[in-house]
Amino acid sequence: MKEGIQKPILEHMLTLKVGPDTLDELYALGWRHSGLEFYRYNLARYKSEWRNVIPLRIRLSEFRMSRSQRRTASRNSDTRTVIRPAYPNFEADELFMRHSSRFDERPPSSLAEYLFIPDPARVPSETLEAAVFKADRLIATSYFDVGRESVSGIYAMFEPDEERRRLGIYTMLKEIEFAIASGRSFYYLGYTYEGCSFYDYKKQFIGTEAFDWEGRWEPFARRGSQ
Repeated sequence: MKEGIQKPILEHMLTLKVGPDTLDELYALGWRHSGLEFYRYNLARYKSEWRNVIPLRIRLSEFRMSRSQRRTASRNSDTRTVIRPAYPNFEADELFMRHSSRFDERPPSSLAEYLFIPDPARVPSETLEAAVFKADRLIATSYFDVGRESVSGIYAMFEPDEERRRLGIYTMLKEIEFAIASGRSFYYLGYTYEGCSFYDYKKQFIGTEAFDWEGRWEPFARRGSQ
């Protein structure tokens, strides 16, 4: 990535339907979505300073789990994960409220910020969830879009009292597992920031590439846990 603050990019659009091929194209150009709003931006305010925003993706042909990620998978071997169409339900709403209490600044107000609640599985695109159960208790769930050649994480949440399990990483690993098993080429991690930030956990995956905001994806130097 280039050093220094970039020329600002800030774009938004609302749409009720995005097909799988168009979804691939949008994610490849650094777009994200929450509910019906698609957006992309390359600058963000973080802890009183402006940071360059870096879209990340994993080239799945290059991916393998690190030692730390294998430990996370093993730690959650007593759980059961169900991949299913995303749908609103009371259990997920309650989990969302407990999880959102972890945020110090700008906490999300509801799942509706991330999902088109009346029909999140189909609008604006195909969206699935990875629901993680310990016995019959939902302890984590994550939502992800499915394109023709790509899968993209939207939002993940977990029980705060199960933090030692690293369930945010675990649900990402389950999404990656789904993407590989279904023959996709890329898994989009979303945005991180230049320098240290809350989003550094996204920088720990083998096979990660970064978008340079000029149409190119380049190998990204992995950081953090091995």
